[in-house]
Amino acid sequence: MEQQLEMVGRAFVDHYYNLFDNDRSSIGTLYQPSSMLSFEGQKLQGSEDISAKLNALPFGQCKHAISTIDSQPSSFSGGIIVFVSGSIQLLGEDYPLRFSQMFHLIPTVEGSFFVQNDIFRLNYG
Repeated sequence: MEQQLEMVGRAFVDHYYNLFDNDRSSIGTLYQPSSMLSFEGQKLQGSEDISAKLNALPFGQCKHAISTIDSQPSSFSGGIIVFVSGSIQLLGEDYPLRFSQMFHLIPTVEGSFFVQNDIFRLNYG
């Protein structure tokens, strides 16, 4: 069970950041109308608002480097909590920014997952 959680968590993280870095306009497909995002303290709900926020960020190209991925089962049947730490390198910047992000993944009837909750913070200091 634990190994499967880790595999799903890793596969989701790889997919999410690949979309974010290479096809950000498609990232809204990972969310649903009930999904919630807290981005640096700003709270958004729904796939359209979340997608609009992520696509309006003041940078284009970027590259995520993942340091750690921790996954746990959630109290929602089949749900998974995924916690990610890493860095993001913005085009034209000398130094990467450290970040932490948490996802609550909920299974779909089609057999995949969607992001119910997403919390993102840059790590300063």
